Amino acid sequence: MSNVDSHDLRQAIIDGCRWMNASGLNQGTSGNISVRCGGDMLITPSGVPYADLKPEMICKLALGVEPDLTGTYPPSSEWRFHQTILNENPDQSTVVHAHPAHATAVAVQRKSIPPCHYMVAAFGGNDVPLVDYALFGSAELADMAALALKDRRACLLANHGAIVTGETFARALWRMEELENLARVYLLAQTAGTPTLLTDEQMHDVITAFADYGPRQTLFDSRNSS
Repeated sequence: MSNVDSHDLRQAIIDGCRWMNASGLNQGTSGNISVRCGGDMLITPSGVPYADLKPEMICKLALGVEPDLTGTYPPSSEWRFHQTILNENPDQSTVVHAHPAHATAVAVQRKSIPPCHYMVAAFGGNDVPLVDYALFGSAELADMAALALKDRRACLLANHGAIVTGETFARALWRMEELENLARVYLLAQTAGTPTLLTDEQMHDVITAFADYGPRQTLFDSRNSS
């Protein structure tokens, strides 16, 4: 995906938000998406129903400074963790936050997702970590989420939801969908007893095999490629 601000890039963000709601990964306006754009980021505005979003409503914020929040369409209340995560992960282009039901249920249990399935490797390690509870939109939540994502591509937020990142827009959306399915499998496995987990050695092999796994480009990226 090009990192140049454009109508198509803004529309792709809107399409991604609408896809999350249509897929059941998110509800209402609770989720948000940001995309790196040079030294800035584009991010969804606060409280606008996705069906009503227009490209000009997408907010453009500098990555290096606290934004002006007085505009007609202020940025998502979660702009802090989007900004912090993108600043601390220069190889990642996209941050996606949502409240998918199964992943959020695990977060409400205050649990991480252990290596119950090899797809845990899609998120960069042997688990999907849990971030302690902090008020939404707070600097404390931003700092804790960014720390959890220094060596992972997803985390759960206690009593809140989930965050994923992606090297491309497509990979971020793919990871959110895979995370929700993984959480569903983990919860189902627990209803039948204690899940059998993969060993560190087994996960090491999978993580190595996953080095280039996942979508490289989809409609969301190809329509914006330079």
